[in-house]
Amino acid sequence: MTDLTAIHQPVLLQDCVDLMVPALDHEGAIAVDCTLGIAGHSTAFLKSSPKARLIGIDRDSEALALATKRMEQEGLADRFTPVHAAFDELERVLEDQGVERVDAVFMDLGLSSLQIDETDRGFSYSHDAPLDMRMDVSQELTAQRILATYDAPQLVHIFKEYGEERFAKQIARAIVIDRDREPLTTTGQLNALVERVVPKAHRPAGNPAKRVFQALRIEVNGELAKLAATLPQAANHLNVGGRLVVESYHSLEDKTVKTFMANGLKIDAPADLPIIPPDAQPFFKELTRGAIKADEQEIASNPRSASVRLRGVELTRPIPDRWRSRFEHMAMAQDPSSDEAKRHHAKRNNTNRNNSRRH
Repeated sequence: MTDLTAIHQPVLLQDCVDLMVPALDHEGAIAVDCTLGIAGHSTAFLKSSPKARLIGIDRDSEALALATKRMEQEGLADRFTPVHAAFDELERVLEDQGVERVDAVFMDLGLSSLQIDETDRGFSYSHDAPLDMRMDVSQELTAQRILATYDAPQLVHIFKEYGEERFAKQIARAIVIDRDREPLTTTGQLNALVERVVPKAHRPAGNPAKRVFQALRIEVNGELAKLAATLPQAANHLNVGGRLVVESYHSLEDKTVKTFMANGLKIDAPADLPIIPPDAQPFFKELTRGAIKADEQEIASNPRSASVRLRGVELTRPIPDRWRSRFEHMAMAQDPSSDEAKRHHAKRNNTNRNNSRRH
């Protein structure tokens, strides 16, 4: 029997359990793990919340199969529903499951050890592999295709925006020149190119290609857009007293999470208003007082936790209609042509038609 606990060590596991479980201590409680992986966090949530059930979402079919097997081994399968989807399809997943409101939503935005250590996916710069980087292998866009087809300005943009790479222009220029002579198809080739281009005197600690790999992975999988689309969906489907808990691993993710949560943590009224109406009061309560970080002991036992930032909020009252509408628009704005956006428009049009008939 495969020891799935040895494949991936969940980051800040006890902190995540402590944040999630108070919202799940009642009959019929529902949790959603939007980034299931092999269910390291989710098994702990269910073990600590015997009255709850959990919907686990993952776009990686291999991880989903392993998570399902793990739930069976742990005797938790009867309270677990696996769903193959990207996490920005959260609203559709809940609708398909006949669920309107949930009590806790969790997101762990880091790559799992399964993905990092799998040599044929190209997520890691530590060993030579095809430049793939797809979390969902059924999609067409790969890192290899990006490096073969994006022009220099596009490459500069993703390296700067998603990798915060100081030498984005030089690396992009080298890619465009090199690919005319020989296609870039492996992580080893990309490593060698970055090694050649980035001056040794100006390299950050670790592998100089780290930021480029991060940028490519984010672009291949649309990670930041999906995150920005998922957070408002999660908020709009929380019960009062429900919790949203997110682990981020680089500054762009954490900034997206922090900015979103701030929407509900502040008074929604002019600063000089003498009396704050109840509807303008915050609807989120901060659970983490900033971000929780891994301590030295956890970093020593699990180096991948070094960059983690854990944030959580609780919904303290119903979200005002104006904010609920804003959140819907936020979710759709990331990709107005997506199936999710089209479904939103169809649903709203049907509602409007029904209302017109009533009047």
